Amino acid sequence: MKTEQKNIIEQFELKTIPHIDLLYNFALRMTGNKNNACSLVTETYSQAYGFWKYLEKDTNHKEWLFRIIRNTFSKKYKTKLKHLELDDFREVENEYQQINLSLQNDPTFEQHLYKSFSDTEISKIISSLPEDFRTVVILCDIEGYTYDEIADFVDVPVGTVRSRLHRARKMLFTKLYKFATNRII
Repeated sequence: MKTEQKNIIEQFELKTIPHIDLLYNFALRMTGNKNNACSLVTETYSQAYGFWKYLEKDTNHKEWLFRIIRNTFSKKYKTKLKHLELDDFREVENEYQQINLSLQNDPTFEQHLYKSFSDTEISKIISSLPEDFRTVVILCDIEGYTYDEIADFVDVPVGTVRSRLHRARKMLFTKLYKFATNRII
């Protein structure tokens, strides 16, 4: 029995540990806090190990772990999150349009804006986005997943992924612009 348990542990480690850095980075961007990120990754691996014996052999382990971490995050932090209502997004959309109009004479401003922040500052601003929008930005713009992969991961149609990503980028730009403006003042 001990040899069988040892083999299970070895297989689990072999298939899951290579993804720990990606999961931690994802958790850090989702929570915005190192301690919470570590806790989330630990809980993810604990749940994954608990279900390991039920997993099919051809499972994409990376995708499976990301699905667990996303679901764990949602359950653990959902009560703490504020969801963006349609009226709130209209406000963000109006702010974005005003900023965009004022910057039409400087098409390189956006590139300069993103380059002027540290990774920590950008991570903090990304973590302030509502969960649904933050998830698609992280998966697409940081982790490099395709729209189809993201749609499968978050279990929504591809069109919803595109819409959320479009809105998330506008929210992110608006937040970065405000942060940069406040930094200058």
